[in-house]
Amino acid sequence: MDARRKDSLLWGVVGGLAFLVLVQGYELLADEAVALTVKTGVALGVLVVTALAAHALRPRLAGNERT
Repeated sequence: MDARRKDSLLWGVVGGLAFLVLVQGYELLADEAVALTVKTGVALGVLVVTALAAHALRPRLAGNERT
């Protein structure tokens, strides 16, 4: 696996886990449970969208780095 694809997948994992943290905080504060299937489905969707966005925007963002 090349570095670009690996970076994109890792950003996707970060996005999915961040969503799960937000849902956990919601459940703790609202005393309302969210179904496991809903959490899993949305987290996977966030993972895919984040990975695709990271892959598509990498060339544009790479030029903004400071050296």
